[in-house]
Amino acid sequence: MDKLLLIDDEADMQYSFRRIFDSPDIQLTTASSGEEGLRLLPKLKPDLVIMDIRMGEMSGLETLRRIRQADAKLPVIMMTAYGTTQTAIEAMKLGAYDYLLKPFEVPKLKEVIFSALKAARDMRRVVSYEPLLESEDYELGIVGRSEPMQSVFKLIGQLAASDATALITGESGTGKELVARAIYHHSRRSRQPFLAINCAAIPEQLLESELFGHEKGAFTGATAQRIGKFEQCQGGTIFLDEIGDMSPPTQTKILRVLQAGTFERVGGNETVKVDVRIVAATNQPLEEAVSQRRFREDLFYRLNVVRLHLPALRERREDIRLLVNYFLKKIAQTQQQPRPKSISAEALAALEAHPWPGNVRELENVIHRATVMAKGDAVLLSDLPVQIGRAPEPARPRPPEPTGAAPATDTGGAALAASPVPVTTPERGDDAELAGLAERLFHWARCDRQRKIIPAVERILVIHALRETRGNQVQAAKLLGITRATLRKRIEKFRIRADLNIQ
Repeated sequence: MDKLLLIDDEADMQYSFRRIFDSPDIQLTTASSGEEGLRLLPKLKPDLVIMDIRMGEMSGLETLRRIRQADAKLPVIMMTAYGTTQTAIEAMKLGAYDYLLKPFEVPKLKEVIFSALKAARDMRRVVSYEPLLESEDYELGIVGRSEPMQSVFKLIGQLAASDATALITGESGTGKELVARAIYHHSRRSRQPFLAINCAAIPEQLLESELFGHEKGAFTGATAQRIGKFEQCQGGTIFLDEIGDMSPPTQTKILRVLQAGTFERVGGNETVKVDVRIVAATNQPLEEAVSQRRFREDLFYRLNVVRLHLPALRERREDIRLLVNYFLKKIAQTQQQPRPKSISAEALAALEAHPWPGNVRELENVIHRATVMAKGDAVLLSDLPVQIGRAPEPARPRPPEPTGAAPATDTGGAALAASPVPVTTPERGDDAELAGLAERLFHWARCDRQRKIIPAVERILVIHALRETRGNQVQAAKLLGITRATLRKRIEKFRIRADLNIQ
C-alpha cells in the first residue's frame, strides 16, 4: 500500500484528494500546516508528500527544506496557484520532485503522483546481488550462480565502491536497470536521489528539456521555467537507459556534464553546475554507432570508463532453475498465497532448453502466466506456452464435403463455393509461433463460451505496450502499429487507466 501525506491548509483541497484517492491501495493522510506535517513524518513514514507552497506560519518552501534535511530520498510534489512566479522554481531547486498548478486536471495529477511513487520505490527498495540469495528477506534480487554472473557481481561491488561513470550493455530483458539500481543502493550516494530516464520512451524533441529543463518561452508551450532531472538529482545518481537513442545535440550536453559538471537549460544562458553520477545502459552496439557517426566518439569514451556486460539468459542456462524458483516465490508473496507453486521436472527441462530471446523478462512473464494457467499446486508442461519445449499441434483437417452437394446461394442468388477455402500451413518460425498461440487462444475460448478472444487480446496488448513504454502513449501506439487516437479509444473502451500499474 502506498502512503501519501497531503499538507494543505484548504479543507476543500483535502476533501478533493480523499475523493480522488479513495482506494484500498492508497493510504492518504492529511495535515493542515507544515508544522503538523513534519510531526507526522517520523510515525507515518510516507512514500510521497504533496504540499501547497503558500500556507500559514511555516511556508511550503521552509517545510520542504526540513523534509529534505530529514530524508533526501522522500519525493515531494509542490502545488501552487502561482506557477509563473519564481517560488515554484525555487521549490524545484530545493529538491522537489515536481510541481502542479492549481486548479489541476485529475489525470495529470495521477500521472505525476504515480511517477513519483515509482521513483520512491526505485530509491527505497534495495537490490541484492548476493550470488546464492539464501535469505528470504529481500525484495529484489539479481539471481545467479553461473560464472558470467559471478563476474557481474564482482563488477557491481567495484562500481558501488567508486564514483566512476558506468556503461551497462546487454540485450533487452537482461536486467540492466536492476543492475544500475544495485550500484546506486550500495554506493556512497545511496542517501541521495536516484532517477531513471528511458531515452527511447521520450520523444526526441522533449528529451533535452526533460533532462536539463527549459526557460520560459524556449519553445511553443514553454509557459514557465522548468527544472530538469539533472538538477532534481543533485548529489545523486541518474540512470540513462537506451542512451544510444539520444539525438546529437543531447549527446553534446551529456558530454559537457561528464567533463565539467555544467549545462544550460533549453533556451537559457545561465550555467548550472551539478554533482550527479551517470550510469548509462544500451542494448545497441555503440562501437558500431560511433563508426556510423550516429553516436559521438568522445561521449562513448567518457561513458565507457567501466563497462559491465550482462549475459543473455541462453548464455547462463544453469541459472534458469534458480530464477524459476525465485519468480515462483515472488509471485506467491505478491498474490499472498500460503506457499509458492512447484514445477514439474518436465516443465523445468523445457524452460532450460528454450532460447529465451526476451531473456529474464520473458522468463518472468512465462512463469507468471503458467501460475495462472496451472490447475493445481504444480506448474506442468501443459501450462507453458506452446512454443516452449513442444511443437505446435498440427491443424485438424476438415471433413470432406458430401459428393454432389448443391452450392449454397447468398440472398442475391450468387453461387457460393461449397468446397472449403484451402488453408496454407505457415512455414516460417514466427508464423508457426503465432499459429501455436492462436490455437491456445481458441482452446481458452472453447473452455468458456462467454470469453471473447479479440477484445481480451486487444486489452492485454494495450496494457503490455503501455507498461513496456512506461506509459508513453506515442511510443505505445508505434509499438502496436496504431495511431495515438486509436490507442486512446482502446484505453477508454477497456477502462485500462483505472487498473494499470506501470512500473
